[in-house]
Amino acid sequence: MNIVIVESPAKAKTINKYLGSSYEVLASFGHVRDLPAKNGSVDPDANFKMIWEVDPKAAGRLNDIAKSLKGADRLILATDPDREGEAISWHVLEVMKEKRALKDQKIERVVFNAITKQAVTDAMKHPREIDGALVDAYMARRALDYLVGFTLSPVLWRKLPGARSAGRVQSVALRLVCDRELEIEKFVPREYWSLIATLLTPRGDAFEARLVGADGKKIQRLDIGTGAEAEDFKKALELANYAVTAVDAKPARRNPQAPFTTSTLQQEASRKYGFAPAHTMRIAQRLYEGIDIGGETTGLITYMRTDGVQIAPEAITQARKVIGEDYGNAYVPDAPRQYQAKAKNAQEAHEAIRPTDLSRRPASMSRKLDADQARLYELIWKRTIASQMEAAELERTTVDITAKAGGRTLELRATGQVVKFDGFLALYQEGRDDEEDEDSRRLPVMSPNEALKRQSLSVTQHFTEPPPRFSEASLVKRMEELGIGRPSTYASILQVLKDRGYVKLEKKRLHGEDKGRVVVAFLESFFARYVEYDFTAGLEEQLDRISNNEISWQQVLKDFWTGFIGAVDDIKDLRVAQVLDVLDDMLGQHIYPPRADGGDIRQCPNCGTGRLNLKAGKFGAFVGCSNYPECRYTRQLAADGEATADRSLGQDPDTGRDVWVKAGRFGPYIQLGEQKDYEEGEKPKRAGIPKGTSPSDVDLELALKLLSLPREIGKHPETGQPITAGLGRFGPFVKHEKTYASLEAGDEVFDIGLNRAVTLIAEKVAKGPSRRFGADPGKAIGDHPTLGTVTVKSGRYGAYVTAGGVNATIPAEFEKDAITLPQAIALIDERAAKGGGKAKAKKAAKPAKAKKAAEKADGEDAAPKPKKPAAKKAAAKSKTESTSKARAPVSSTAKTSPTKAAATKAPAKKSAGKT
Repeated sequence: MNIVIVESPAKAKTINKYLGSSYEVLASFGHVRDLPAKNGSVDPDANFKMIWEVDPKAAGRLNDIAKSLKGADRLILATDPDREGEAISWHVLEVMKEKRALKDQKIERVVFNAITKQAVTDAMKHPREIDGALVDAYMARRALDYLVGFTLSPVLWRKLPGARSAGRVQSVALRLVCDRELEIEKFVPREYWSLIATLLTPRGDAFEARLVGADGKKIQRLDIGTGAEAEDFKKALELANYAVTAVDAKPARRNPQAPFTTSTLQQEASRKYGFAPAHTMRIAQRLYEGIDIGGETTGLITYMRTDGVQIAPEAITQARKVIGEDYGNAYVPDAPRQYQAKAKNAQEAHEAIRPTDLSRRPASMSRKLDADQARLYELIWKRTIASQMEAAELERTTVDITAKAGGRTLELRATGQVVKFDGFLALYQEGRDDEEDEDSRRLPVMSPNEALKRQSLSVTQHFTEPPPRFSEASLVKRMEELGIGRPSTYASILQVLKDRGYVKLEKKRLHGEDKGRVVVAFLESFFARYVEYDFTAGLEEQLDRISNNEISWQQVLKDFWTGFIGAVDDIKDLRVAQVLDVLDDMLGQHIYPPRADGGDIRQCPNCGTGRLNLKAGKFGAFVGCSNYPECRYTRQLAADGEATADRSLGQDPDTGRDVWVKAGRFGPYIQLGEQKDYEEGEKPKRAGIPKGTSPSDVDLELALKLLSLPREIGKHPETGQPITAGLGRFGPFVKHEKTYASLEAGDEVFDIGLNRAVTLIAEKVAKGPSRRFGADPGKAIGDHPTLGTVTVKSGRYGAYVTAGGVNATIPAEFEKDAITLPQAIALIDERAAKGGGKAKAKKAAKPAKAKKAAEKADGEDAAPKPKKPAAKKAAAKSKTESTSKARAPVSSTAKTSPTKAAATKAPAKKSAGKT
């Protein structure tokens, strides 16, 4: 028997059919181990030793793999063909070694770029060993992200209350958005005028020409700056006689774009369909894993995380055949087109994203796919076919015109473009992020010296506009141009920025929120080097050199860490007030816009004597009066913050009742009608607004869709019971009897089909029962000085920490998976001091300890406490651990803090050894 490990159960089921009864294909369900979310998981003082912890959800699956290996001949690791896939294979292998599940089995690594029978069977014939360089690159990235997150995020919490987290690449992407906000705020509009004449040829054909010169001088776009100047030109043009000076027609060729990479697919799906990058990747994952075609599940596209733009020779041959069949031989170029990647740091020599079989036309596949899958498949198919089509042949025409009025000579110009042969444009044309006016009109036939007649004259005032905010597509494009991030990270970076509340998406544009702008200002003020674009891109290049086996991963980490921890040490003694003063000055233009009356922008509007300045509260920064507490004036950072008044969207066509967006105690929501529209005791129908959707973006169509939930999708083919789709407290879901399965995309709840819903329900059942009817056992993070083990748990109303029967809610500004032991102790002690939990009497006698722990959690001016070794305790509590790759295993005496900064904020000595 041969045991094959892949990542997803859907892929496992498909590949098992391909390989037959001598193979057993098992799924790892993605990563099986990770660095524990606590201090000490990476130790810079021990050559960056890393402690790995098995995900509790993966423990059962790993046990199943270990059992299956008994009596097996081979272990074949067939996870995804990229760095993450290589790492998963390595993790699975390391866990099997620790479990002593491997005896004499042969270990092989295979990769395939598409889930088709031919691709899988070919891969099995060409096994290799695990690529150690790719694993090193994975570990370096994971260690860097961990060290930055666990070192920088606590600094943010202590020095900038309300800030949630900072990340190595996430912070740089946020800076791009916030820098654009700053450009927009600093922008000063400039007035200019344009003059366009509509002219007629002797044959009566009309066209437009723009004023481009006067009296021997060229007129650029912004040269006519006042209405008086425009009026002067207008008078001359009204009296002028017009004649053609020259007609210049030049041939031009436009070549097709390369096939899709991860980045260009995300950009184009965003432009054409409005898909968020994360949604695009979810759909692409399903197309990659495949659908049922003729009784066999087959992958429809190649692997969707790639920088490569080349495609396999056999795919090129098939594309040329399809082009000839569908468009004729004139559209097939003489030689196949070859492409090379232009992106910085292009890596992972995979194919571009393409259909696995180009003979599967979109029209024939649309019946087997849901709406979004069909649209994305069509986009990929068209881009692939177009990339091998003949170039478009154009003719660009420029007509110069002279207008003579008295002694003045004015010059006008008309431009046009004619498509002589459409080539690839017959199938596909790439979208644009920011459309500009392009004069692609076809001009009428004209000859030099031919007289023209003026039909009308348009004189228009304009003002220059600030640079546009980034769309998700243009931000991904900019990150790729700068060499920031990688194909597998773009979607998650954007999602994190939205989830943290650092940016919001309005009308398909990313707006920097106050919280995000404060974080960027803080990082630019105190960690400027680490949010520089060139520095981040340079670090990416070093990480790529690791994957090419050109440099040691520990050396890269050491070079980074030395400077980074120094920057952390430089700020640790700064008081919050000092930090706020710096940010107040840096963000002044955003926080204090000019007053309409021209008065002092910092004068308190309430008391008139105090000065406004930046302050920090539990939920983030805000503007307050210097006369506090006598004057309690406060406001959000932006003086023109979003209004919260109720807003009517229109009438429901079925009931005639108004549909409202309302601001409630727990946030905005949709409501059908008012209370007066209903009978006594009957409540108006309401619906929540999905996470990530701004209330200002909700229109009547979306509101009616939300009010229609839950909706019945259809009957389950086995039970005959209905499957419904709805939007719950934890997001969109499908439900069958007592089984709930989450949907990956919010908009999927409105159009998910029965087949997809049945698959999700089946996958949820296959994963086993959830903790729906049982308490979350949580994760222990250390010991309370008096109450025993401190555990982080997820409850019905959110995340909380507990010890000795005292439960304390984790505030929104803290990350559940990143909360530290001192912070948890402070929350528990505060709750106990208020009389919560079983420890009321016990904690009432210890107010000093509660106060001390709270001060330590805040971290402001806390005296450093030396750590004491706790080897025995750490050994007793250690979980499944291993060092990086096959290096010496991590000792249970490994230091518990990865940073010098963490050492300066060590918990009280009873908990120091258990952090």
